[in-house]
Amino acid sequence: MDFQFNTGNKVDGDARMEAHFETRFRERLERFKPRLSRIEVHVRDTDGTRREGPDGIEAVIEARPYNGDPLTASDRAATPEEAVGSALQKLVARLDATFGKADRVRK
Repeated sequence: MDFQFNTGNKVDGDARMEAHFETRFRERLERFKPRLSRIEVHVRDTDGTRREGPDGIEAVIEARPYNGDPLTASDRAATPEEAVGSALQKLVARLDATFGKADRVRK
């Protein structure tokens, strides 16, 4: 499973942050590994320099199954860590629902 981490030009995404998220994703998505070819994470600042609201950072995660349409999950929060964490929780739930249904149909 390939992992790609992208940040907008207003989000400070360094190599350490990318390594942290990659480790976290690989741990959480280990059981889906045989079914996923790629994970892409996009983190961007949605409100520019204002930083007034609690949801100024958006994380969008796209999981690409080998034989199927991409699945996405997103969330907004005050920090990249919070936004990615919440989006990851949503993605795991979506993968459980999607692959669980596929497994039930096969039986």
